[in-house]
Amino acid sequence: MKNASQIRPLTLRSTLVCVLCALLVCAVPGASAGPGAHGPNGEHLDGAAAGLVPGNSSPRVEAKSETFELVGRIEEGALSLLIDKFDTNEPVLGASVEVESGALKAKAQFRQSQGDYIVNDPAMLKQLAEPKKHALIFTISAGPDSDLLEGALLPGNSVTAHESDHAHGAGFAFKAAAAILALVMVALGALAWRRRKLRRSPYMVSGGFK
Repeated sequence: MKNASQIRPLTLRSTLVCVLCALLVCAVPGASAGPGAHGPNGEHLDGAAAGLVPGNSSPRVEAKSETFELVGRIEEGALSLLIDKFDTNEPVLGASVEVESGALKAKAQFRQSQGDYIVNDPAMLKQLAEPKKHALIFTISAGPDSDLLEGALLPGNSVTAHESDHAHGAGFAFKAAAAILALVMVALGALAWRRRKLRRSPYMVSGGFK
């Protein structure tokens, strides 16, 4: 029969291995879906926001409907828009796109070289340059498909829904890791107490139990 001194180190080692594995699972963030990714049932995993870089200082907007999804941002003195079909994520090219902001309306021009649409109307850009939230309405017509999308242009560094979910997930992982760490401390304390108790037990003799 193995004595207690041979059993306890294995128990402690196994406990530490399990704890480290659990901490790694909590610490590693979940894989982010790429732009336009779909789940096993065809559901959108990321929405239009995945096309935006977190922390980007440019004002940005996202919008979607049952027909189209759109993501855009202010860059190089223009409003740049990328439009996909919602069901397939196929790029929508050469469509008719109109943008409305308050009392202003402007046509978006398709840019073949970039595959996007740009709005460079001076009056609209001046209005959108104001550092606040701007409600936008997009009218899109592509062949037999047409739809109305609503979105909001957010000032630079504003948190989108996608980024908010990511932050929430990171916070949950941190809390889970802290809880596991607390359990580790309790388990190690219990093991240390058990070891001291066994050392003081009158049934312990050199080389094992009586």
